[in-house]
Amino acid sequence: MKSKKNVIGVILTYNCGHLVEKLYRRVPKSSFSKIIFVDDGSVDDTVQRVKSFGGEIFTHKHLGYGGNMKYGLRKALSHGADYIVEIHGDGQYDPSVIPEGLREIQKGYGLLLGSRFVDYVQPLRDRMPVERYVANILLSLFYKIILRSTLTEFHTGFHIYTKEFLEKVGFRNTSDGHLYSLQIIFQAYFQNIRVCEIPIKCDYHAEHTSISIKKSVEYSLQSVRLVAEYIAAKMGYKTGIFAAY
Repeated sequence: MKSKKNVIGVILTYNCGHLVEKLYRRVPKSSFSKIIFVDDGSVDDTVQRVKSFGGEIFTHKHLGYGGNMKYGLRKALSHGADYIVEIHGDGQYDPSVIPEGLREIQKGYGLLLGSRFVDYVQPLRDRMPVERYVANILLSLFYKIILRSTLTEFHTGFHIYTKEFLEKVGFRNTSDGHLYSLQIIFQAYFQNIRVCEIPIKCDYHAEHTSISIKKSVEYSLQSVRLVAEYIAAKMGYKTGIFAAY
């Protein structure tokens, strides 16, 4: 990384006190100018655990994944970030790919995703539940057709953002829930911002946090509405998150 670029890691935490230090040890710290933790109103000892190993942590009332991520993005931008790396505090997404991701995004992309499906067999090796595997493939195929995209996945929790990307898209108006990350991708395509992906492995051990089946169904229904809003916006009828453009 060029020294003039300010790379900030944002580690998202929510009730993962027993996992967060293990994750932090695995993060390639030399890739960053600064690492901060943003906590989504944990009721366990997450905040105390982070402070015990010297981490800088900011906490707020429980908002949800999207709300916590947006809080972290605002904090990182206030610290002068040029690149922001999203890291999940439960260690589900392999942080060893961060240096590769930072090299790739500097090739002129605004957003980078870590895809579990570059190799379609890898998620099964990583013990992704079969129902999630099938749903992910089918929904991603749907989005690829709508967006005319070559991405292999749209539901990953690993992102690297550029400051310019965040200044251009309306990330503050996105969902406080899991729909946030899909809305970010759709806004990128609506704005014709280049998006890339690198392969990433994911740990589905029982200890790690994951969206529930009920919330997965809600997410799927919300995503269909997002697709409708995107199509309408492309036709000139801008609603939802596209209304501001």
